[in-house]
Amino acid sequence: MSCHHLESVVLSPPTPFQSVFREDCTQCFDSIDDSAGLDVCLQCFNGGCAGDRLHSKLHSAIRSHPLSLNIRRKRKIVVRDEPPAKMSRLAIAAETEEDRYDTSLAAKCLECNVELDLKNYRLASVVDGILHANTFSRKEEVKAWEQELTSCEHVLLMQQNNPRKIEQGELGHCTGCNLRENLWLCLECGNLGCGRKQMGGIDGNSHALSHSNESGHGVAVKLGSITPEGTADVYCYKCDDERIDENLGQHLAHWGVILADRHKTEKSLTEMQIEQNLRWDFSMTTEDGKELKPLFGPGLTGLRNLGNSCYLASITQCLFDLPAFRDRYFLPHRDMPVVDDPAADLETQLRKMGDGLWSGRYSKPDAETAVESQVSHQRGLAPAMLKHLIGKGHEEFSTMRQQDAFELLQHLFKLIHRSQYSGELKDPTEQFRFVLEQRLQCLGCNKVKYSSHEQDNILIDVPLEKIPPRGGDEEAGENYKSVTIQDCLDILTAAEKVELKCTSCGSNDGFSKQSLFKTFPRVLVVNARKMTVINWVPVKVDVPVIVPDEPFLLDRYISKGLQPSEEQLPDEPDPPGPCFVPEPTSLAQLEGMGFPRNRSEKALHATGNSDANAAMEWLFAHMEDADIDAPLGVGGGGGKGPAAASTADPEKIEMLGAMGFGAPQAKKALKETGGDVERAVEWLFSHPDDQGDFDDGAASSGPSAPRAPAGSPVLPASFQLQSIVCHKGTSIHAGHYVAFIRKKVDGQQRPTWVLFNDEKVVESTDIDEMRKFAYVYFFKRV
Repeated sequence: MSCHHLESVVLSPPTPFQSVFREDCTQCFDSIDDSAGLDVCLQCFNGGCAGDRLHSKLHSAIRSHPLSLNIRRKRKIVVRDEPPAKMSRLAIAAETEEDRYDTSLAAKCLECNVELDLKNYRLASVVDGILHANTFSRKEEVKAWEQELTSCEHVLLMQQNNPRKIEQGELGHCTGCNLRENLWLCLECGNLGCGRKQMGGIDGNSHALSHSNESGHGVAVKLGSITPEGTADVYCYKCDDERIDENLGQHLAHWGVILADRHKTEKSLTEMQIEQNLRWDFSMTTEDGKELKPLFGPGLTGLRNLGNSCYLASITQCLFDLPAFRDRYFLPHRDMPVVDDPAADLETQLRKMGDGLWSGRYSKPDAETAVESQVSHQRGLAPAMLKHLIGKGHEEFSTMRQQDAFELLQHLFKLIHRSQYSGELKDPTEQFRFVLEQRLQCLGCNKVKYSSHEQDNILIDVPLEKIPPRGGDEEAGENYKSVTIQDCLDILTAAEKVELKCTSCGSNDGFSKQSLFKTFPRVLVVNARKMTVINWVPVKVDVPVIVPDEPFLLDRYISKGLQPSEEQLPDEPDPPGPCFVPEPTSLAQLEGMGFPRNRSEKALHATGNSDANAAMEWLFAHMEDADIDAPLGVGGGGGKGPAAASTADPEKIEMLGAMGFGAPQAKKALKETGGDVERAVEWLFSHPDDQGDFDDGAASSGPSAPRAPAGSPVLPASFQLQSIVCHKGTSIHAGHYVAFIRKKVDGQQRPTWVLFNDEKVVESTDIDEMRKFAYVYFFKRV
């Protein structure tokens, strides 16, 4: 059958650059596996559910796109003689969708309510294009299994020294020690140096890195990874990243290494990473070997791992467990916002996630998951659209590499705070905000200065004290003494001496500095830093942190403020001179290690602006500073000279105004960041309650009423642990993240701990794992 819409609309198959949403609905998690299937728009390829929620008809009405292709699929019954092999990133079975599913197709016009002939010449090519296009989620999954390596200027412009034949095999060893494996050949001068020590027992003393730092040579190849086909691990120490050398055979022959004679003898960096990722998982069995009990229902819905997306899943589960997020985004009796492109709208995708996690609609056993373990878990929801939207335009979160869960939390808070929402719906990030007050007291004249910073989390240092191995067993591994959360908070709020000259009395005796809470939030987010440095590389260690199960008080950590007996220090004038300019190479190295730009600049300024390692050590020693994220106030920021004039550039103020910031706020942000627009945006998001500068003739309709400070100073301040993001691995950018959340299940009177391990949701009793691997804590005020 045909209709006038089909005759009048021009249809074209999807191009390689268009997203085709043919797996799940863009407004909910109903999919082609449901009985009604999914309607894919034949004009813009949006996916809309065809069941009781009628999102396909909503899309048709909003966009005037009535033509759609309904896709339904049903799993085939597969009889296996043996369990399937566990999937790894090294080999993906070539099983096709046709092998696993029976698929039904139907073209229809939603407005005329008629079915169309799939063989119609106007439809055939479009339908074929939809079925064979890479879907939106498939594109994201493909990235998860591919490591996109490129070359760099240091490889392309490399000049090799005079040729010679290097010693190989049993004769070859590191020039700095006697190691004969994990050897890296400098392609510029032929030096052999051992690499970094690797997990899994691969020894190394970083002599290849030392050679690079001393000689300035950047490109090296791992000898044991070279294959006759010309593949190998190539690393650029200047870029601090893996690279590709298109002329590897020629460059190796320069040092007497012939590809045809090579045999791969050691694991590549990728293989070692895969091996470790398979080991870095959390126990899914009890002490006696029984499978943990799977849980199902509202608030007990798992999230499928898209490949290195566990950091997103764990943070999402903890946030949507909290009333502020659940009440904001799970609105079952309220219509979704009307938008042209739901997949590109943050509000829509967060509501989609709220519905997916809390409706209970998708939390049900999936028989196919029981093939290996005999226990049916969930299939899990694939958060591909939300992940793509959160990472859009972000250098790290747009990739499929493992990321820091805590940094994702901060990034997500900024996106949500920036997003538009109606006045009756509250910003869910408000309940995380509070004020930390810093007190400085001169040790010479005893005058004091108080300053406040609004923030939405605290970072605590966890004391690291090794437990000596028993019986002299040095191979038993390193274990650390447990500490309490109160120990860590005591360190955060303890007074310390800082070397500063007093502007009032001129004393060089220094100052006493202490940071305490001025107000407390409804939800306190705590990031536990368990880092040490081994061979110049930051390494995460596992220290058990004891947190009470019952509520505990934080009253002793509240600031008393300025006392009648205290005399305040006078305000300091703005320092003269040019703004601080960080050394570019050191700044890039610090940012490459994962430190934010603002912290990196502050560390370089404090350590002489020359050495990235010294700056890194300074950062580790000052992570708990209350003003660690405050803009670096060095020179020219608030003066009346050229520097001040540049910060008030009307064009920059207009640019910030286009983002929704008022002129007074824009002026203040530019002044605080030396006129840097990008840093000004970051400053504005970290100071949402700052009303800005109203001087210099800025137009104003009247005095703006100051907002009340975030949080509450009311005591008692009683908090209870609600959820934890745990991490296994030696780096926050590798390994595996899970979430433990306190919930009442199956009608229990008391809450129990529930483990969210990607799509697997189970009841957990392993308190030791939570204590040892805890990384981000969510404490709820009670």
